[in-house]
Amino acid sequence: MPEKTIAYTTYDEENLYFAFKCYDSEPDKIVGTIRNRDEIRGEDWICINLDSQNDQQALYAFYVNPYGIQMDARFSAGNEDLSADLVWYSAGMIDEDGYVVEVRLPLKSIRFSEKEPVVMGVIFERKISRISTQGMYPHMDPEQGYAFLNQMMEISMNGVRHYKLFEAVPAVTYNYRDERIDGEWDKGKHKSDPSLTLKYGITSNLVLDATLNPDYSQVESDAGQIDVNLRYNVFYPEKRTFFLEGKDKFHIAATRTYDYDPMYLMVNTRTIVNPLVGGKFSGKINPYNDFTLLYAADQLSGDGEKPRVLNHVPIVRYKKSFKGDSYLGALYSGGERKDQFNRMYGADGQIRLNKSTQLEFNAFNSHTLKEGETRSGHAASLFLHGDTRNLEYGLILKDLDQDFHANTAYVRRTGISQVGGRFLPKLYTGHSFFKRFDFELFALAGHDKIYDKWEHFSFASFLAYLGGTSALKMKYYNTTEIYLGQRFKTGGLHTLFVTRFGDWFSGTILHRFNQAIYYSEDPYAGLMHRMAVSLSFQPLTKLNLDFSFSYSGFKDAATLEQVYKYPIERFKLSYQFNKYLFVRGILEYNGYYKSLLTDFLISFNYIPGTVFYLGYGSLYDSVNPIGERPLRPEQPYNMERGVFLKLSYLFRK
Repeated sequence: MPEKTIAYTTYDEENLYFAFKCYDSEPDKIVGTIRNRDEIRGEDWICINLDSQNDQQALYAFYVNPYGIQMDARFSAGNEDLSADLVWYSAGMIDEDGYVVEVRLPLKSIRFSEKEPVVMGVIFERKISRISTQGMYPHMDPEQGYAFLNQMMEISMNGVRHYKLFEAVPAVTYNYRDERIDGEWDKGKHKSDPSLTLKYGITSNLVLDATLNPDYSQVESDAGQIDVNLRYNVFYPEKRTFFLEGKDKFHIAATRTYDYDPMYLMVNTRTIVNPLVGGKFSGKINPYNDFTLLYAADQLSGDGEKPRVLNHVPIVRYKKSFKGDSYLGALYSGGERKDQFNRMYGADGQIRLNKSTQLEFNAFNSHTLKEGETRSGHAASLFLHGDTRNLEYGLILKDLDQDFHANTAYVRRTGISQVGGRFLPKLYTGHSFFKRFDFELFALAGHDKIYDKWEHFSFASFLAYLGGTSALKMKYYNTTEIYLGQRFKTGGLHTLFVTRFGDWFSGTILHRFNQAIYYSEDPYAGLMHRMAVSLSFQPLTKLNLDFSFSYSGFKDAATLEQVYKYPIERFKLSYQFNKYLFVRGILEYNGYYKSLLTDFLISFNYIPGTVFYLGYGSLYDSVNPIGERPLRPEQPYNMERGVFLKLSYLFRK
C-alpha cells in the first residue's frame, strides 16, 4: 500500500487481541468521525476478517475507524450482512504518525471449533478513503477476485476456553400514545411490555436461543418508501434482534443474482409480524455439517368478529460444506394454522469449479392449502459466474411457476422463466484522476408463462472511478415487460454520481427517466421520472446531518397528463457525545400523503443488549379532523403523538 501498516495479534484463554499501527504521511487528511455504530463504511478503517470455523463457508468482519467506532458484519454465500451486532471492544487514536487501533474480541461472542488446537482463518484489511485504496494481508490472488474465504491465513491457538455460554437479556418497553379521533385527543393509551431473551451455548459451536414475549420494538421507524404504482410489495429490511442473529445461515445460493431478480429472499423473517414466542437452535454438528432450526408462534389479527389465531412458523436449514467454499444445502419453511398451510422445501448449493468460477443453484417446491384448495408450484435457479481483478461474467437461468408461493419468502414475481448473462471488463488506467473504467453488458430474455409472451431486460453501462473519492455511472436500458397480457416498453436512462470530500461531506445522486407501466386492472403506458438524493454533512467530528430526497413522477404517455407526483424528504440530525451516547432527531415529510413524521431519540448503547432509549414521536397529517376549523391546503395537522422508553441489560456468564 502507499502507506505502511503493521498488524499484531495474540490471545489468551478468553479473548483474541488485535492491534494496528496505520502510518499516514498526511495525518490531517485521515477520514474518521465519532458516530453511531455501523455507519463508517465511507471512512478510513481497518478490518479483521475472521473465519472462526476455518471452513471457508462464512466469516465475521470487524471494522474499526480511527476513533474506535465499530461496524461488524457476517459474510456468507456471497452476501455481506451488516445487521450482525456482536459484543466486542475497540479503541482508536489519531497521532502524528497516522492512527492506532486496538481490539479485544471475547471468544464468547463467536462460534468456533471444539477441536484442539483451535484453528481460525484471518485476513487483515485497511482502507484509505481519500485515495479509495484498500489493502489486505495475506496478499490476495487477482485471479480469484473477491473470494476472501479461500485465501485466508491460518492462526492456531492452544488452551483457549470452550464455553457453555449463558446469556439473559431482560427488557421492558413502555409506550404512551395519544391519537386524535373525531377532532378530540383520545389519551391514555399505555402499553408496557416486559420480555426475556435467553441464550445457552451447549458447546462453543452449538447455541440454543429462546424468547418470551419478544421485544421487537424498533428504535427508528422505517424510512419512507414510495408505495404507489407497484407490481410487487415494498421490501423492508429486518431490524429485530432475535431474527438478526444467525440470519446469514438462511442465505440461499443463486438468489439476488441481479437487481430485479424475482427470487430475492427465500427466508424473509419480516413476514413474521407479531410473534408471541420464538426459539432457535443453531450451530455445527461437526466440522462439515451445519444445522439451524427457527420456530415462531405468530399472532395474526382477527377481523373484528374472529379472535386472533396463531400461525406456527418453522424454518429448518441444513448445510454440508466441502473443500473450499463449496456446499450443499437444504431448506424447509412453513406456516401452519387451522384449515390452511403453506410449506416450501428444496435444496441449494455452491460449487467452485476453479479459483475464479462458481456454479450456484437452487430448486424449491411449495404446497399451499387455502379455502379448501391446494396448489403446488416450483422455483429453480442456476447461476454460473466468474470474478477476477479484470473481469466479471455470469450466466443466469430461472424458472418460477405461477403457483409457487412461500409465506416466509420475498419473491417479486412468479409465472416467469428467464435466461441471461452479463459481461463486465475492468480497465485500470494508472492515471491519477481517471483511475478505473468498468464496461458492463447485460441481456436477459423472459417468458411470461401465464400469458405465453416474451419480454427482455438488457442494458449497457459505463462506470468511471474519478480521483479516488468519486464515481460516475451511466446506464442505458432497452427493456420490455409483460403485464396482464400486454407488452410494454420500459427502457430508459439511469445516471448515478457518488462523491466524498474529506470527512465533512459525502453524497449520492441517482436520476432515472424511463418508459413505464401504470399497474392497474386497465394498465397503460407512461413516462416515469425518478430521483434519489442522499447527502451527509459532518461539520464537527461528533455532529452529523443527513438529508435524503426521493421522488417519483408518472405521466400518461398518450396525453402527457401528470398522473401523480410522489416526493419524500427526510432530515436526520445526530450528535454523538461518545461511542455510547447520542441524541438524534428525524423529520420526514411525505408530499404524496401530505404527512409529517417526527422522531426524537436519546440513546445509550454500551454493548449490544445493554441499552437505554428514550424517544418521542408524532405524526402530522393534512386530513382535517371533524370539529376543527378548515386548514390551509397541504397544511399538516397533529394526529398522533407518543413517548417511547426501552431498557434492557445483558447478563453474560
